[in-house]
Amino acid sequence: MPGKTYDQYCGIAAALDRVGDRWTLLVLRELAFGQQRFTDLKAGLPGIATNLLTERLRALEADGLVEQRELPPPAARTVYALTHDGHRVLPVLRALSAFGQPFLGEPQEGRVRHQVAASALTTRFDAASARDACLTVLLELDGHDVVVGVDDGQLVRPGPGMREDVRVSGSAAAMMRWVRGSSLADVEGELEVSGTRAAVRTFEKVFDLSR
Repeated sequence: MPGKTYDQYCGIAAALDRVGDRWTLLVLRELAFGQQRFTDLKAGLPGIATNLLTERLRALEADGLVEQRELPPPAARTVYALTHDGHRVLPVLRALSAFGQPFLGEPQEGRVRHQVAASALTTRFDAASARDACLTVLLELDGHDVVVGVDDGQLVRPGPGMREDVRVSGSAAAMMRWVRGSSLADVEGELEVSGTRAAVRTFEKVFDLSR
C-alpha cells in the first residue's frame, strides 16, 4: 500500500489506496492482456518517467497485484504479470473504459494504441450471449497482436499455441470506430475479418458488433 491512504473503512477507498495513483491503472491496463517486459511497459506508456514506472511496479508488487517472472531460455528475461489477485481488477478496467469512451473524440489513425482498442472491445462483451460459446480471437492491429478468448460466458486468456477462430486485421483506429458504433461496412478496407461464417457470427454476437 502506498504511504498515502484515505484511511476509510470503504471498499472504494481501499481500492484507491492501491490503484488510485496516477499511471497505476494504465500500468494494469498494459498487463491486462499478458506479461510485459519493463521496456514494453515503458513504450506503452508514453510520458511516464522510468523512475515513476519502477515505483508504480514496486507498489503493485508489494500489494500482491503484480509479480515478476523469469522466462526460460532462449528468452531468459524478466517480465511483469498480473497475479491471481491482480486479475480481479480486470472488470474494473472494463467498466472504466466503458465509462470513459463517450468522452473520447473521433479515433484518429496513429493515435489509438492496439491495447486500447482491444480493451474497448472487451467492454462490449455480453456474457448472456456468450453462454456455451468457445472462441479465440486474434486482433492484429497496427502490427501488434492481442488475443481475446471466450469460454462459456466468460472472457478468458487463451493458452499458448491456441489457434484463433477469428482474426481481425487492420488499424487500431478502425477497430475503435467499429467498437464505438460504426458498421463493419463503414471500416471496409481498414479492417479485415476472417474465420468461418459461424465463428464470425458468434464473435459479432458476443461482442455486440452486428450492425
